[in-house]
Amino acid sequence: MARDQIDMTPLQSRDELVAWLEAGVKPESEFRIGTEHEKTPFTLEGHHPVPYEGAKGIGALLEGMKLLLGWEPIMERGNIIGLYDVTGGGAISLEPGGQFELSGAPVETVHQTQAELMAHLAQVREIATPLGIGFLGLGMTPSWSRAQVPVMPKGRYNIMRNYMPKVGKYGLDMMFRTCTVQTNLDFSSEADMVKKLRVSLALQPIATALFANSPFTEGKPNGFLSFRSEIWRDTDNARSGMLPFAFEDGMGFERYVDYALDVPMYFIKRGDEYIDVSGTSFRDFFAGKNPAFPGQRPTLSDWANHLSTIFPEVRLKRYLEMRGADGVPWGRLPALPAFWVGLLYDTVSLDAAWDIVRHWTAPERQALRDDVPRFGFKARIKDRYLFEIAKECLILSHAGLRRRGRIDHLGRDESRYLEPLERIIESGRSPAEEMLEKFNGPWNGSVEPAYQEYAF
Repeated sequence: MARDQIDMTPLQSRDELVAWLEAGVKPESEFRIGTEHEKTPFTLEGHHPVPYEGAKGIGALLEGMKLLLGWEPIMERGNIIGLYDVTGGGAISLEPGGQFELSGAPVETVHQTQAELMAHLAQVREIATPLGIGFLGLGMTPSWSRAQVPVMPKGRYNIMRNYMPKVGKYGLDMMFRTCTVQTNLDFSSEADMVKKLRVSLALQPIATALFANSPFTEGKPNGFLSFRSEIWRDTDNARSGMLPFAFEDGMGFERYVDYALDVPMYFIKRGDEYIDVSGTSFRDFFAGKNPAFPGQRPTLSDWANHLSTIFPEVRLKRYLEMRGADGVPWGRLPALPAFWVGLLYDTVSLDAAWDIVRHWTAPERQALRDDVPRFGFKARIKDRYLFEIAKECLILSHAGLRRRGRIDHLGRDESRYLEPLERIIESGRSPAEEMLEKFNGPWNGSVEPAYQEYAF
């Protein structure tokens, strides 16, 4: 979510940390779908990054959106850095390099996700077009160097920017040059959470291959289909990855809490100030041993904020967050929630998906995850190409959505949103491979046409 949480009750016991996660459990009738997507703003003239300041900057874009939507601004040190709908709808936030993120409202059907997306894009265009701003639907900026990308005025990003180079090669690229689309889904019990977490972690490389969309860096092919996914392999391995412990006996909310307690922190927020505690553990803070706050104990807000700075392929908060996909053009966005809803919200499909992955070992899952950014569908696990498994999962998802039977006003169920993925499977190529063919063919070795063809 866009806003760092404020709840200043000091924590007394580890049970409270577990209870915070457990509070996500809800009956199936209350399951919702949340979709978050990022898009890269660029100047329509010249295809440059858009600065925060100025009459045609990101700040002006947010001010315009505030007037249009009537949403509440999120301010930091006098700068508008986001907006939220007080009626419980969505929120708009800025990623470090100005990537514009819609955190959608929790909705009941993929039809509503699609409607929300279309409304959002119409609103954004209304404000952005007069400012000369367009938006790109790729997993990574195709032509800019890291130095060209402007920095947004958010305190937490300064702390992350200083810390990232200490813990990995690509952290700053992740912050400033990548975009993703994520789906957030619910669970009905601890056991349901564990099953969904395991299935979605094991199958996250399928989403990576289906949505692979970042083959260019600084105007040239970078040797990968999803360079965004590759970036996460060397961003900060203490807080990312495939969570092998999730597949071990005894997995549950407590086990995730123990993992999170040892993930290094970035910051503690007090009032409007972000205090740099990067590299220290939440466990020490919890024991009153944080060097910046000797004797002080964390609050529930500190815990919620800390959980939002952990970046595994699937993240547990009070819901499960699917994090393996590149940002894509608008026509393909609803396909991500549709894919995961069909697999995880239908018991028959969830069981069948578990059957596919249950015999994979941790090293096999890791090798698949390591290979997929470069090889996409041609990555293998247990002598099977990922392509075959992706095809199988798409069939399962389709069947799951049909059984869910959520019908739109024209009598169509949610399986229609899988069509872009079905076309990808029929062609046998990921979106990135198609883009590379264009680059080597009609685009004549230039990435500039992407700013038309993959714009929102």
